[in-house]
Order: sequence, then structure tokens, then C-alpha cells
Amino acid sequence: MTAPTGKPAPVTVLRSGPLTTIQDWPGRVGYWKVGVPPSGPMDDLSFRLANLAVGNPETAAGLEVTLMGPALRFDEPAVVAVTGAPVTVTVNGSTVPQWVPVHLSAGDVLDVGAVGTLGMRVYMAIGGGLDAEEYLGSRSTFTMGRFGGLDGRPLATGDRLALLGGETTAPRRILNEEQPAFTNTWQLAVTVGPHGAPEFFTETDIADLLGTAYEVHFNSDRTGIRLIGPKPRWARNDGGEAGLHPSNIHDTAYSVGALDFTGDTPILLGPDGPSLGGFVCPVTVVTAQRWKLGQLKPGDTIRFVPVRSEETASPKEIGPARRAGLVEVLSAGGDADNGILGTTTTADGTTAVTYRRSGDDNILVEYGDMRLDLALRARVHALSERIAAEKPRGLVDLTPGIRSLQVKADPDVWSQKQMLEWLVECESQLPAAEELVVPSRTVHLPLSWDDPSTREAIERYMLGVRSDAPWCPWNIEFIRRMNGLDSVDDVYRTVFDASYLVLGLGDVYLGAPVAVPLDPRHRLVTTKYNPARTWTPENAVGIGGAYLCIYGMEGPGGYQFVGRTTQVWNHRHPQPTPGFDPEHPWLLRFFDRIQWYPVSAEELLDMRADVAAGRGDSTRIVDGVFSLAEHQRFLDANAEDIAARRAAMEAARAEERRRWSARGEFAADSATTAAAADHGLGIDSEERVA
Repeated sequence: MTAPTGKPAPVTVLRSGPLTTIQDWPGRVGYWKVGVPPSGPMDDLSFRLANLAVGNPETAAGLEVTLMGPALRFDEPAVVAVTGAPVTVTVNGSTVPQWVPVHLSAGDVLDVGAVGTLGMRVYMAIGGGLDAEEYLGSRSTFTMGRFGGLDGRPLATGDRLALLGGETTAPRRILNEEQPAFTNTWQLAVTVGPHGAPEFFTETDIADLLGTAYEVHFNSDRTGIRLIGPKPRWARNDGGEAGLHPSNIHDTAYSVGALDFTGDTPILLGPDGPSLGGFVCPVTVVTAQRWKLGQLKPGDTIRFVPVRSEETASPKEIGPARRAGLVEVLSAGGDADNGILGTTTTADGTTAVTYRRSGDDNILVEYGDMRLDLALRARVHALSERIAAEKPRGLVDLTPGIRSLQVKADPDVWSQKQMLEWLVECESQLPAAEELVVPSRTVHLPLSWDDPSTREAIERYMLGVRSDAPWCPWNIEFIRRMNGLDSVDDVYRTVFDASYLVLGLGDVYLGAPVAVPLDPRHRLVTTKYNPARTWTPENAVGIGGAYLCIYGMEGPGGYQFVGRTTQVWNHRHPQPTPGFDPEHPWLLRFFDRIQWYPVSAEELLDMRADVAAGRGDSTRIVDGVFSLAEHQRFLDANAEDIAARRAAMEAARAEERRRWSARGEFAADSATTAAAADHGLGIDSEERVA
């Protein structure tokens, strides 16, 4: 029997375990800006040590095992090593140790048992590495995206695994001082930022965060670790245009390891987490300690220990220098700058620029005030183009948000201090924002208004999560009320009349756009589900805050539904599909304009089937350009009518807020968020709660 790649598959899965996947390190790097997470091992340290034990490169593909391991039969000799959480490992029924290379003969059965009281995940490397089909440069499995590994899914009984047969060095035992320490009372080294006190949190909130032993909730996975802890007091009343909850901000890039407050609920973002979202993150786990996220299990406690960013251990270290063998984090204190590395102004002196720390490997560059302004997005684009053109050594990713750009670098190559100095220099050389002229295609997409699949999602929400939410039982009526429109037909006309400019991708994974109407009179503003839905159909279309999004894949969600459209991610890649660039699987680009045309629910199902089969013409694309100066002339010419329309909408939202206060909606935030966790809510991106 052969593997999907055509190579012989000498390893048979006799028992798969509940969640065993193929991963490689560092995973799928370079696609954060379009909503593709790195995936890879959640505990990279144990994974890399397993490869070291069998003589593989650290990058070789192996297995990640959650809670209980597989039983595998080897039809040819092999060298294996099992690391990670303490677990019983047997070969033909006889116990063998972890952290050492084990030599197997043809016909041997290796069995990995259940994880005990310490740790959550186990790792297995095989000499020469596992073979699996590469997708976007990695063999790592991303189950929600259905790609990587073995058909984008966990292993199943009866699967056959192929070996790559890569070059190896001499196997060796992993020494005791090299092995990570496991506990139920964890300490995580964090840097302060990007969003701290006094802008977003109070000083007391930060003191609570650093002084509290948070508990790991059972509803945690590779996307994120949900925590139980104190509710913040918050330094502001709401998020303005970004949403009614004070945790809401205009969409910005996230870092793996960021502590993301989705409403009042803190969640540590994992390697399958979202790249873009609209919630604040007060601290970020440093790169060298993110391996601990993979070993946190329900009931464990966490304390966050602030450290200075320039004193963190190298993420490349896998030996004693990484201090992984110590349960406690050794720290003399963190940076006393509230996460702000520096400030400057644009070259024309009109706009403030803030440089925020996001872990020890990212700088988040923010422009201007916390408001929706396309001129700020233009500045983000200009900076991103400037950096991408030079491609400085150590650069890993550039991820634009609405008014921000996250610059990710290898901290061993490009320190934050060097990054900051270079970014400030770049800023001084950028052209004025009004000079922006960029390619801007008009992408005509079908929209099944109030699609039956979205109605089903609302019904599931009311039955399983919350039946008394203000946006139930019909999201479109809620949008009408929030914006002071006379009828739901006005909502329909507004959506179909609008031209939505794509400002970000990956808002809910896999090329999902975050887009805003070019005409402010079309900007319907809503809040998001709180708590979030447990299920959203793939390619549902919704509005959250001032933004429209197309869901890139099925999953949880919180935008207010208006309908459903065709696919924005090509799962047939690299096979040609009409409307998609054969070079990549995402449909949309930054600064595209989305315009809707109406179709029935039945017509949409036929169109979706055509796209899935690589045929059809449901997407029509017309090339063009977007000029910020031209857009500004439009705004100036219509300023009076725009102001009147926006004032009426804002008055309606103020009235809705008063109704919410009267019924105790804001006081219920933390209670409903906790209830969501008990209903099995997974983690999503920007629109999880609030």
C-alpha cells in the first residue's frame, strides 16, 4: 500500500487516538496576512527534541498526540522517540522510556498510552521523518482548513503512513537537563503589550492580571486556551465604531501567544488561532515559552510573569539555555512602558505613529486615533510596500489591519530595538497618504439574502446558547433597528448599493475579507454576538462593527448575518478555478471592491457546487484602481448628506444602547460569556464575542 504522495507506507495505524495529527516545525510560515495560521506543533520544544533524539532535522514532520496516543505497526525497521507529556510507551507490550531513541524491527507495534495528570500533548518522531503532501510550504495539519498532513484531518484507524527517508545523524538520548519541566501550576513569561494601561485597561486590571492564578477552562484547543479569571474594570466605556464592548478595537493583527480579551474572557491564542481580529491583547507570551501552551490542561493554573523583551531566551534554543527545565520563570521585572516602544509622526507631521510591542518577535505599528479612516489604511499600505520592497534580513511576516501593520521578525536576527530604529527611519521616507493610487479590482459576487443556512445558524444559537439576545430571532431586523432604518428593505438596498473596499484578509481565516463601504452612508454599524455562535456556515456574509466579512470556512462566529455567497478560498488549488489566481488559493486582494448581485438560495447552491468542482462563472472581476485623493473629493462633495445620515444612524445606536442598559445587557456580559464556554464554544477570530 502507498501513501497519497505515492511513496510506500510502512506504518499502519492500529489505533489513532482522539486527536493525532502530522505536524512540522515551524509550520506554514508567511501566510499570516491572508488568514492562514502557522499550525505546527503546539509544544515546539518537545517536538524538536523528539527529532533531535532520532537524528532528524528539527523541521522534520512527526506526530502530535493529544491526551491519548496511537498504536502503530511498523512493517520495516525504524528509529522512533516519544517526548512531551509523561505517558506509558510500549513496544510489543514491553515498556520503553521516553526521551530516548528506540530501535524497532519489522512487525513491531509501538503503543502510546493515555496522558496522566501532567501535560496535554505527546510527540513522536521517526528517523527520516514522515512524508505527507505539502500545502503552502508545510506538511502541518490544519484541521479547520482541511489541508496539510493526511487529507487535512487527524489520523484514523487503518491509515497508512509513509516515511520521507530524509538524511539523519546519529540518534541520541535527550538529557534530563534538556527536558522541559511539567507541572499543574504554570508560570508563563510575558512581555507587556500591545494593548495595556491606561488606554484600554486600568492599572488595577493589569495588577489583577499579573497577580492572579488563572484557571485553564476545559473548552480549549489548538486555536486558543480559554482562561477563567477576574473580569476587567476597563479604562473606557466602549469600542466606538469597532463595537459596543470596551474590548473592541478596529481589526489588527494578532500574535501567537497573545492574551486576547474577547469581551471579558481571556484567551491565549495558539498556533491554529486567528491572524486578524478586533480585540485587545494586554500581554504576549514570549517565543521561547510558547511551548507551554501545548501542555496546559483543564484545571491547571497559570500565572503571568512579566519579563524584559531583550532578556528573553532565544526561541532557537532547545537545551538548558532555554531554561525549559525550570518550573518557575526567573525575572527581575518587565518593561515599564505599558507596551509602547516609541512614537513619532508621519513625514508630513499630520498623523501620530505608535509602535507597540507584541511579544519579543513583533512590532505593531499603529497610525492615528482609534477611528475608521481610509487615509490611515493608506499609510499602512505605504509602509508595508516599503518594507516588502527591501525585505530586511530576519523579516518573517507583514500583516496589515485597519489602521495598523504588524511586523514579525526572527528575534535572533532582528531585535526589536533594531526593528524600531529602522521602522522610524522608513516612516520619515514615506510619501503623503493622499498620493495613494493602488490596483483595485471590482469583484462581483452573488449574495443569497437572508439565506436559509444563516437562519439555521440563528436557530441553533437560540436553542443551544442564548435565546434572549437582542439580535434574535432575526439579525437583519436587528441591523435595521441599530441603524435607524425604516424597514428591512432599506437594509437590503443599502447592502446591494454599497461598494465594499477590502482592508484586510483572514478576518475569520482563509482569505476572509474585512471590508468597509466606500460611501459612509452605506456603513451599517452593529455589535457582535455575545456570546458567539457555535456554528456559522462557510461563506456566510455578516456585519460586525462597521465591517463586512465573508466567513472563509465553517466554524464559530459573531457577525450579524445578511446572507451567504460563493467560496473565497479554493480548496481545489492548484487546479484552475474560474475567478481564482492559479498561483494561490485565495480569491480576494487588498483594496478589491466587493459588489453584490442577488441570487436565490437555490441558485447559490448550484453556484457553490460549480466553484467546488472548478467550473462556473459566478464571480465577475473588473480591473481598476483606487485613488485616495479621488475618494476624498467624493466625501467632500457629499459631506452634508453624509453627516446627516451618519447622525441619524448614531442616534439609533445610542437609543439601542439605552435599551440594553435598561435590560441589564452590559451587566450580563460576563455571565453570558461564561455560559458560552459551557456550551462548547470554540475559539474564533475577531467576532467571537462582544
